[in-house]
Amino acid sequence: SRKEVHSLIKKKVVMVNGELVTTPKQQVKEDDLVVVDGNEIAYQQYHYFLLNKPKGVISATEDRSQQTVISLLKTKDRYQGIAPVGRLDKDTTGLLLLTNDGALAHELLAPNKHVTKVYRAKISGVASEETIKTFASGITLGDGTKLKPAKLEILAQDKVRK
Repeated sequence: SRKEVHSLIKKKVVMVNGELVTTPKQQVKEDDLVVVDGNEIAYQQYHYFLLNKPKGVISATEDRSQQTVISLLKTKDRYQGIAPVGRLDKDTTGLLLLTNDGALAHELLAPNKHVTKVYRAKISGVASEETIKTFASGITLGDGTKLKPAKLEILAQDKVRK
């Protein structure tokens, strides 16, 4: 935080390119060597996390009443701008990318980019050829939302248990 930086500067433990920093107005460039209390500070603009989202956690950056994927990160890893790339429903588990790289998130999510997503699901009931056709033409949800066409590939079925 800014307050912590001010405190470190007052303690005279911050150096930039071998020079003691005496003012919080000191400008620092990406290629400058910053040392705090003898430890080199590395700058990293973008951060990426692959998270196995558990059931019961929502794909959001913040929520007043429910646990979010951001809350699963260690406090030190909650960088400014970190957000999930895409969404998984609350009761869905799976791999989710979290990043502060907005350009990458846009490349992966923008509909005009046509990035293929793969979902593996266990369902109750038996999927049929009609189910495959419905996915291929686009599903309409109960609230009227029309989903884009998708390819459904049935890997295995237990027709006895249903």
